[in-house]
Amino acid sequence: MPPKGKTPPLSAAETGAIEAALGKKGTYVEAQATHTTPLPRNDLKLTIKGEPVPISFGFGGWVAVKKTLDGKSAVLMSDTVLLQEEVNPLISAAHANGLEVGAIHNHFFYEEPRIFYMHIHGIGSVEELARKYAATIKGSKLFPANQPPAGPAPARTGKELFDLPSLDAIVKYTGAVNGPTYKYTVGRDDLQVLAMGAEMTAAIGLNSWASFAGTTDAAHIAGDMAMLENEVNPVIRALRANNLEVVAVHNHMLGDQPRIIFLHYYGRGPAAQLAKGFRAALNQLGQSKSLDTMRH
Repeated sequence: MPPKGKTPPLSAAETGAIEAALGKKGTYVEAQATHTTPLPRNDLKLTIKGEPVPISFGFGGWVAVKKTLDGKSAVLMSDTVLLQEEVNPLISAAHANGLEVGAIHNHFFYEEPRIFYMHIHGIGSVEELARKYAATIKGSKLFPANQPPAGPAPARTGKELFDLPSLDAIVKYTGAVNGPTYKYTVGRDDLQVLAMGAEMTAAIGLNSWASFAGTTDAAHIAGDMAMLENEVNPVIRALRANNLEVVAVHNHMLGDQPRIIFLHYYGRGPAAQLAKGFRAALNQLGQSKSLDTMRH
């Protein structure tokens, strides 16, 4: 049985060390004892099928730090947004600074320029991890000081572009407006997932999400589903039944117990119809069906 317990909190000095190393304020989620720093790629102009999409649609990376359950060390997890030519230089920088690569993959189809996502992790003291991570990304566009500002506020935000109460009623969660997009983030509160001695929760990457861009009548949806192995094909069936495209199926972490598989999807259409597809996929999670049961 996995150990039960509460993750020790990060101290003000520890969160300060992270923010000093990265030169950027982050967010501390007290309930999950996790500090997260967003790393959006504001330098990029993205299109999908030739249509411009905002960076907040799914092209914002992040780095998160929390302590292990025993409090003896901390764990860092990061998802980085990279052009093809940036992938291998970052691998070398991560290894040179004592961090490891957990996964490299796509999250989208049809995007220009082509984007890859690299997950980086490490274990050590909070201060040590902050220093190592800052050194890893210092020479890249990921480092906050190397990024241009996000630019002027959009003329209309997700609040004006979408019928949020209707979407919330379909998804059965409340999302968050992020510029011209609207995003749902749903954790796996039914599971205790451990990696490197730390509890993986929504704030450190264990979540399913759906991001909406465009307008109510002509929306894009992109997202991710965090699944146990036996949930993968039920989720795929639910997405395809709702005309959403499956873009990728892969790991994000190494050594996670139980093993979590992530699925990325994409769709176009009326926002309400797309939201029904996301809700149908969420309905497949936490059903507690064993692989043996499914085989018979």
